[in-house]
Amino acid sequence: MSTSRLKLYNDALTACGESHLASLTEDREPRRLLDHVWDNDGIKNCLEAAQWKFATKAAQLDYDPAYDPEFGYRRAFEKASDWILTCAVCSDEFFQVPLLQYNEEAGFLYCDLDLIYVKYVSNDPAYGGDMSKWTSRFADFVAAHFASKIVLKLTSDPDRQKNVLALREKYLRLATNIDAMAGPTQFPPEGSWVSARRSRGRSWRSRGTDNIPT
Repeated sequence: MSTSRLKLYNDALTACGESHLASLTEDREPRRLLDHVWDNDGIKNCLEAAQWKFATKAAQLDYDPAYDPEFGYRRAFEKASDWILTCAVCSDEFFQVPLLQYNEEAGFLYCDLDLIYVKYVSNDPAYGGDMSKWTSRFADFVAAHFASKIVLKLTSDPDRQKNVLALREKYLRLATNIDAMAGPTQFPPEGSWVSARRSRGRSWRSRGTDNIPT
């Protein structure tokens, strides 16, 4: 689904029970309020709400030789300027071996490896900053988030604000559910009983069919 800033604003105004804008230059208080939300990280705040697949970027990081930690982990990796939320830190390029021993603080990741692989939610114009990549439910969530920031100033109605906040939470749940279904099929981990039977089966086959128990 493709959206736009004007459509986002008008969907937010619909949630507030206000009339739509004809353009982004219309001289009305609702537009100025929405501009304020936009300019104060309105989209970034929504991207921080979940590990959105459409906004997830994978990268290989080399440690920063100019930064020498005083104690703890030996290596420091600077986070990119478009880094919004960490999704995965791994020691392999296929993201199958999670790195469990690391710290994240003050714009850096710290660990003892020289090279790591990461996935993170990005607000880069080619990732989360690209509205054409948004799901329809994420766009609904963003509009409801914007509405929640301005509804009380527009209406002075606490009940309306309560309804808009509930709508925001509803669309957040729907958006995360839709986003979760967009990924590859996930299989639950097998239990110890199934794992043990599979191991015994492999052992019997390795010894030959004459040793298979009856």
